Amino acid sequence: MNKQELINAVAGRTGDSKAANGEAIDAVLGASMHALIADDGVQLMGFGSFSTGQRAARTGRNPSTGAEIQIAAARTVRFTAGKAFKDAVNAS
Repeated sequence: MNKQELINAVAGRTGDSKAANGEAIDAVLGASMHALIADDGVQLMGFGSFSTGQRAARTGRNPSTGAEIQIAAARTVRFTAGKAFKDAVNAS
């Protein structure tokens, strides 16, 4: 499901316009990104939680040449599914 399909699905369930639902989804995603940028977690009860983590610098290999390359440290985003979400996925 892409973003437009999500907007259409939400609009079908709420009965609101696609434009209004698109703005609401954009607002939720934007607020979530800003919270993660500020190093705050986002918890959605019954769905899951988003948090940030650190990945250490490491040495990798260029697959085409085999040469070693240095991969820089980076911040990552982690998602942990909630119990209700896991149960729903496993029930189907």
